[in-house]
Amino acid sequence: MANITPISTESCKIGFIGAGKMAESIARGVINSGVLPASNVRTAHLGLRRTVFESFGTKVFDQNSQVVQDSDVVIFSVKPQVVKDVVLQLRPLLSEKQLLVSVVAGVKLKDLQEWAGHSRFIRVMPNTPAAVGVAASGMPFCLFLLSPYSARVYIRDDSFLKKVLYTVITLGDAATKEDGELISKIFGAIGKVWTAQEKLFDAITGLSASGPAYIFLAIEALADGGVAAGLPRELSLGLASQMVLGAASMAVSTGKHPGQLKDDVASPGGTTIAGIHELEKAGFRGILMNAVVAAAKRGQELSKN
Repeated sequence: MANITPISTESCKIGFIGAGKMAESIARGVINSGVLPASNVRTAHLGLRRTVFESFGTKVFDQNSQVVQDSDVVIFSVKPQVVKDVVLQLRPLLSEKQLLVSVVAGVKLKDLQEWAGHSRFIRVMPNTPAAVGVAASGMPFCLFLLSPYSARVYIRDDSFLKKVLYTVITLGDAATKEDGELISKIFGAIGKVWTAQEKLFDAITGLSASGPAYIFLAIEALADGGVAAGLPRELSLGLASQMVLGAASMAVSTGKHPGQLKDDVASPGGTTIAGIHELEKAGFRGILMNAVVAAAKRGQELSKN
């Protein structure tokens, strides 16, 4: 294995192979946070996505080969079914002077390293629904101004993005500690970063990558419950969404166990414990646990294919 050349955080150039919404969300975060200037970010596209990237200063080439030749960090952000062909096509241009990164779901480091011809590789798993739906679309964080009649969008706070977006990374055989720190800084621009063993990624998928859908379903059900109790639909949905946001913020910021936070809200003989009783009778905890395990199992099945 050749000597690993350190990559400077301040001057590194990052290139995206794939110009989809995930790549856009990461690129925007890196640029908007000041981690790197737009001139240090590049991708390739010949269609409408070219204009999107050019609109925030990214350098856009015609060919992926140009991106590789002009990048210190190459981030593969393509669909799982094409990543093998893409990496093999670019393999003659890849060297261990470059750090390779994959945000492709379900594709293991072992395969990525084999296709690339070297193992200075880092696999990254962003929480895709949040990253694509919030960061890439530029959606604002909306607080709700409650009146006797309805809920209204009231204020924008872009710092909210870094509270809801997160990434888990795992290092390949030749990736260095410094490589991991560099990628943590890049992806830290869009949220919190954890490092985990790759064997845990299917479980992470079942919990955090699929989890937003479970919460959206819960918000919808809570809003329906509010409507059933007599609330107008718009107000009920606003209250349910904001309540989930507030509860999650408390779980993150207070450091208390969720069970303790639940007990703090549930007074003896009160409304909350009556509602909790119904959830327990319906097997609420077990249903959520089963959903995570089922999604993790499905992730294992897909990765084998």
